[in-house]
Amino acid sequence: MSLIPKRLQHGLERTLAPVIDWLIASRVHPDALTSIGTLILVGSAVAFGFGYARIGGLLLLLSGVFDMLDGRVARGSGRPSKFGAFYDSTLDRVGELALFGGIALFFLTGGVSEPWVVWAVGISIVAMGASLIVSYARARAEGLGLDCKVGVAQRAERILGLGVPTLFFGAGPGGFLLLTIVTLLALVAVITVVQRILHVHKVTRVRAPKQSGRAARKTPAFAKLGAELRIGDRRD
Repeated sequence: MSLIPKRLQHGLERTLAPVIDWLIASRVHPDALTSIGTLILVGSAVAFGFGYARIGGLLLLLSGVFDMLDGRVARGSGRPSKFGAFYDSTLDRVGELALFGGIALFFLTGGVSEPWVVWAVGISIVAMGASLIVSYARARAEGLGLDCKVGVAQRAERILGLGVPTLFFGAGPGGFLLLTIVTLLALVAVITVVQRILHVHKVTRVRAPKQSGRAARKTPAFAKLGAELRIGDRRD
């Protein structure tokens, strides 16, 4: 499930297609795109931290473009790798930590009025933690052989939801717009965590009876092997 309309997704992919072809022809390594995208995202965090919310939003959206490019260039050039996937996922988490850390710093240093500081910093931490858990839940599920792309707040939604409004309107009067966005991001990220937990629970419950049946059919052989091993132990 995605909050981004399919038409918008396809339009963006068509727009990026010539850039992807050029990058593949130029033999640009996907890991280099991942590194550049992360540096841009860290730059966005710094901009937010110093109160330049419009620049932060612009850099955040630009980092999202690089996030789309690296995987497509890797597949198009025939160079996808386990390390590349690991590197991309790890640096995405580093970038998100930096981003919400920068926003929290902005709130802490006068970005919002005094009565809102504790709430603003706290909700930034919640948004940061929930975003990391959203990614971890998918990675852990896929490590178990399960598909887990469900949820209303995947990475693309978080980037657009924060980047577009701040690009056009900055942090808003008294930082209230940015605070509202971060609060909504925290909420939908928590909802996504719950959705992914419920999804994995449902999938594993459906698969469990079949696995139990197979295990039951294999039990006699294992029991026989165990008995033989125990006999061998007694001989020793």
